[in-house]
Amino acid sequence: MSKYPPFGRYETGAATARVREQLARLRHRMRNEAILDEATARLATEMNIRPGEAAEQLARMAQHSGLDLVEVAKGIERPHEEPPAPQDVPVWVRSMLEAVHASAMYLTPVTDDAGRVVDFRILAANRHARTPAGITADELSGRRLMAASPGVAGSGLVDDYIGVYESGEPVHREPMEFVEVVDYLLWPATLSVRAARVEDGLLVTWRQLDDEELLVSGWERAQRLAELGWGEWNLATERTLWTPQMYEMFGRDRADGPMALEDLPSVVVPEDLPIVEDQMRSLLQYREAVETEYRIQHRHGVRHLSILSEPILDGDGLPVKVRCLAQDVTRSRRRERALAVAHEQTLSQRRRAEEEHRVTVQLQNTILPLRRGLVHLPNLTVGVRYLPGEHLARLGGDWFKTRHIPDGRVLLCIGDAMGHGLTATSIMLQMRSGLAGLAYTGASAGQLTTWLNDLIVHGNEGVTVTGTAIIGHFDPRERTYCWTNAGHPTPLLIRDGRAEPLSGQPGMILGAFDAAEYRTTLTRLEPGDVLVLYTDGVVERRGADLEEGIAALVQAAHFCVGDDPEEMIDCLLRRLGGDSAEDDVCVLAARVL
Repeated sequence: MSKYPPFGRYETGAATARVREQLARLRHRMRNEAILDEATARLATEMNIRPGEAAEQLARMAQHSGLDLVEVAKGIERPHEEPPAPQDVPVWVRSMLEAVHASAMYLTPVTDDAGRVVDFRILAANRHARTPAGITADELSGRRLMAASPGVAGSGLVDDYIGVYESGEPVHREPMEFVEVVDYLLWPATLSVRAARVEDGLLVTWRQLDDEELLVSGWERAQRLAELGWGEWNLATERTLWTPQMYEMFGRDRADGPMALEDLPSVVVPEDLPIVEDQMRSLLQYREAVETEYRIQHRHGVRHLSILSEPILDGDGLPVKVRCLAQDVTRSRRRERALAVAHEQTLSQRRRAEEEHRVTVQLQNTILPLRRGLVHLPNLTVGVRYLPGEHLARLGGDWFKTRHIPDGRVLLCIGDAMGHGLTATSIMLQMRSGLAGLAYTGASAGQLTTWLNDLIVHGNEGVTVTGTAIIGHFDPRERTYCWTNAGHPTPLLIRDGRAEPLSGQPGMILGAFDAAEYRTTLTRLEPGDVLVLYTDGVVERRGADLEEGIAALVQAAHFCVGDDPEEMIDCLLRRLGGDSAEDDVCVLAARVL
């Protein structure tokens, strides 16, 4: 009894209906292709041009008419053909055709006004001639080739014949999947086609493969695709039969003949010789079929062979033959080894990544312990929010800095070290701690940014390190914000319920150039104004550019006006989906008192 529950009738019926629908669509497409192929042949014959040119003309007609290409093709009528006139066929042509024991015809070229060969006329056909659509020699003689057999246009045979006529090089196509088209009906067949130039014409022969030939051809193709080989050793006569794939599998020249059974160990790698001895013992002594696998020395290196072998016994039970089916499984074994190595590397990388994540998180928690909460500074209330990325692998280098410095000003900065993981966090630490020390010099924001750029460039020799930042000072007496932009998203000013990006002097990202100067922008603020600094994780979304993200932030800010910077940040992130952002998110909202 099967362990699987039986299929319900409705399930099998639905599956059958879907398959039937797919086949119906395919057959409809095949019919459309037949219509196009026959129309191309008709148009080429009517206009005395080559099939490719006729296909282009058909496409132009569809474009100019505005109709579907198939509908235009249906309107191409069969070209008018005069009844074939009696042909003056040389005796040698008839003799040559009758000597061929397959369908054969002799073609003469048809040229256009420029002298190019565009088609052929069937001068004569032998008594065996019969197309896949059933047209015989009497109906073929005297007609143009594409008119008598439109399928030669779509299959490319006409182009092959023209190439043979012009170059003199014969062509042989076998097996060839040929589809004859007559009155938009399909007549598919598998053919063996040959063409050669004889005097001022072409001798063309074709033969339709029968079922047995198709099976043999299919089996040979299956052997090549599956890399299968078959062999038989006659133990009494010492006669050996091998399929062509066996020669390739064992790296043996066909001129040397098959390998004797007793010579098999000579090509097996030494480590696998016990496997071969056990195989022979099972076949010859225990008279049992055996399936095994071993490696052989091939001219292209070591190959892995999977061998299924069996003894053929006589009436007394003695082995008289040994047959085997061999498959080259080298690629499978290499793939398995590669997968094993990749799996081990993945585990190792995962362990390293987990350790890096642990160190990164600890480092970030140490550097930026404040992820939310109000900071009270002279004439300023600052709300800060830092949210790491949704995935640990996306932990980045976002940072902020707010500090009251001895000269009375307030350092108000935000930045982003490029990259993710421990490297970005280390760069972030360098930028943030470096700026904290430089700020006590009392230098301007532009000078601080220049120094910070020098620190990043010269503090990481041999490694390209970059980052962005907004660095500025808030003067509580004048209520001004003097700031510089080092390639960072522009700050936002919210005043009287309206939000807009600040206009400022753009600057180069940090670490890009050895010597960089940064200009400052002075922004005058009023009580109640809110200055919003943020990193790109707030405004960047997959599939949208940065400008769209900033516009969304401005729109969200119109609805997030309030006295509490913390509540404003909550509102902004909720409207922008910042709580679930893939990248780090850092927002600083400073309200002027």
